[in-house]
Amino acid sequence: MVTLSERLNSPISTAELERRWLLVRTAMQEQGIDVLLMQNNNDHMGGYVKYFTDTPATNGYPVEVVFPRDDDMTVVCQGPFGNKRELEHAGDGIWRGVRQILNTPSYASAHFTNGYDPELAARGLAPFARGTIGLVGTFQMGAALLDHLRNGPMSGARFVDATDLVDQIKAIKSAEEIALIRATAQLQDGAMQAAFDAIKPGMRDAEVAAVAKFYSEQRGSEQGIYLCASAPAGTPCMFGPRHLQNRIIQEGDQFALLVENNGPGGHYTELGRTCVLGTASQELKDECAFVLQARQFTLDLLKPGAAPKDIWDRYNAFMRDNGRPEERRLYCHGQGYDMVERPLVRHDEPMAIAENMNIVVHPTYIRGSVMSWLCDNYIIGPDGPGERLHAFPETVVEL
Repeated sequence: MVTLSERLNSPISTAELERRWLLVRTAMQEQGIDVLLMQNNNDHMGGYVKYFTDTPATNGYPVEVVFPRDDDMTVVCQGPFGNKRELEHAGDGIWRGVRQILNTPSYASAHFTNGYDPELAARGLAPFARGTIGLVGTFQMGAALLDHLRNGPMSGARFVDATDLVDQIKAIKSAEEIALIRATAQLQDGAMQAAFDAIKPGMRDAEVAAVAKFYSEQRGSEQGIYLCASAPAGTPCMFGPRHLQNRIIQEGDQFALLVENNGPGGHYTELGRTCVLGTASQELKDECAFVLQARQFTLDLLKPGAAPKDIWDRYNAFMRDNGRPEERRLYCHGQGYDMVERPLVRHDEPMAIAENMNIVVHPTYIRGSVMSWLCDNYIIGPDGPGERLHAFPETVVEL
């Protein structure tokens, strides 16, 4: 057995990887699929590569994984021209279950390199030139990859969409994954507290977000977003990305912060709260109390077997009946190696709620002079959501 590299940040166990591989290969056998192909280029919404290899795609660099039903994987990733590494099944201390790694220096910003990755992926797919190739995450695949394969070396193969096959397995968390998800939620509690402890008049919004980011990365987080915004009391305060975080905070302001990062092991949760540098208005407190009701309404519906469309429709009816805006964005969804993972609780999601899913619920709306929200994660149990994973108080924080 190969010892895992000390360079790895909280690797999952080989037993967990093997559990995933077995479940996927069993489903491939049932559906007559010979090999899977996936391509990701980030670890915010590119969790398939991480799920199969425990190594994330990052920085916009494309990574392709060829996953045969009856053999080890081929990985195509950033590196020097012509580089090829052959590995044993146990791996090299970083890669496990990988037979070969093929490298090429290709870049989405250099269009003339768009054939480099497809050529190497075709090598890994060569044994299946007359077989059935399952595509995983087609929304994340480049046209260059699929055009090259379908019109060139794999033109004799049958291509099918295998995304749902993988999603149904990936969405159900193992005990090891749930332990890592709980650790992420705990990390975010600390990051939120650190940010609120640090905030003071004269700081820019981005400086407060940086406190949460620094706290998280010190404790094993690799990627994520830290959305925030400050605003004077009486002004709706909708959080935004780094580009919109230049405002200087004043005494009496309200400040909304979303910590949506991954923790050690790469799983995401998200925590969102509002604080006030002074005393919160009664309106802000009242809407926070209603958000708790709205979230509980959703939690009561998140039972195994529930259809997201039914939850969405009933939630919006609840909001209308209580004089609040209907939801038109995404207020409840799964999380894992992706910040947004299926199922999405809305009208167009076919995947049902199931036990051992990691679900975040974040009702968010603007009404009157306030933006009101709360954001926390739950693991679905046999009868619905178990305890809230985050421990941060469910209130507007007065500083």
